[in-house]
Amino acid sequence: MPSRTPRRAHHGLYQPALALLCGLVLGACQAPAGRPTPNIKVKDWGKADEKKADKKADEKKADKSADEKADKKADKTADKAQAEPAKPKPAHDGGLGMPVEPLPGETHLKNIRQLSFGGENAEAYFSFDEQRLIFQSTRDGGECDQIYAMDLDQKVAEPAITRVSSGKGRTTCAYWMPDGARVLYASTHAAADDCLPPPDRSHGYVWKLYPEFDIYTAAPDGGDIKPLAAGPGYDAEATISPKGDKIVFTSTRDGDPEIYTMNLDGSDVKRLTKTRGYDGGPFFSPDGAQIIYRANHPEGEDERKKYEAIQRDNLVFPTRLELFIMDADGQNQRQLTSNGKANFAPYFHPDGKRVIFSSNVNAARGRNFDIYILDIPAPGAAAGEPVQVTRNETFDGFPMFTRDGKRLVFASNRGNAKQGDTNIFLADWVD
Repeated sequence: MPSRTPRRAHHGLYQPALALLCGLVLGACQAPAGRPTPNIKVKDWGKADEKKADKKADEKKADKSADEKADKKADKTADKAQAEPAKPKPAHDGGLGMPVEPLPGETHLKNIRQLSFGGENAEAYFSFDEQRLIFQSTRDGGECDQIYAMDLDQKVAEPAITRVSSGKGRTTCAYWMPDGARVLYASTHAAADDCLPPPDRSHGYVWKLYPEFDIYTAAPDGGDIKPLAAGPGYDAEATISPKGDKIVFTSTRDGDPEIYTMNLDGSDVKRLTKTRGYDGGPFFSPDGAQIIYRANHPEGEDERKKYEAIQRDNLVFPTRLELFIMDADGQNQRQLTSNGKANFAPYFHPDGKRVIFSSNVNAARGRNFDIYILDIPAPGAAAGEPVQVTRNETFDGFPMFTRDGKRLVFASNRGNAKQGDTNIFLADWVD
């Protein structure tokens, strides 16, 4: 997924939302390398007449007042949390990770287990045999994400993890190959050992689709790294069909960020999307017949000009992302959401009739991301209202079901021991 989301000073209430959204580096698998972002206003490049300027000033004043109220509320919440005596840590019960109680209203989740403890961890995806996870993490003093794996048979409080990327460059959007003998991820290590400069935020909150990102495969121990999709332009956000026959990914090889498919060996690359704007974060349906993805398509001449102005610098605005669905060959593309918010990290429920995703659709100030599930409407019909799954006041995202739909893995800021931490959780799903 892009670079990390700014954090609210002094309080751990607003944590990185996209940073990856595979962080902006995009994850952008889910967040072009990034995690979701707060609603940071984008710089207005057009000339406004006096009337528009006055209106904008009034809106800015209203926004400031609303921000001050939100901050006061956040301060009170933080002060209350600090004043309350710390609850004793639950004892380890002999299972995987540590038990965590669902929050009030989280009726779809039970038996929640926390699997990571510190750092910024996100985009955890099951292996095809569902015995391992692979995810990206900034930890242990690192400045940007590397790829890690975790075995799910560990009956310990803090499961061991193993780094599977080289430790060089930025990495994002990892996935297991069907046979489990290799892993797939995007990296900039061929261009530089360091993390590369962060995106230029003079335009507002943006994701950078680093053209240095290429897609690689490697052995699970981190060795034998081989390029799979390399060349000019950004190549990342790769996931694999549950059928084990195709890879879907995002690339700027043709100029605009679009969605492509290829075979597992990198051959037979086909472009699926053609609409101007960002298309990314794709996942196949359980039967491999459809693809769900997120997109930001500029609306109107003004948005188009702004998009093109920053796209030349490999930047995109992630503050409005809608969900789309299409056939696996790119046909029958249609929009699922139209709420104007940041909807991302979509994943099909195993029944193929629902999609689970993260969004700030119900957040008063856009900073709170929760997980939602939505019935997929029939072609031509409008989508209904999504059902809210999580109730954490900061960030929940990057959900993925097991094939039987009985378990859900996701990332969350809940229960942080340290400001800025995002951890991996595994829960039983309740329909």
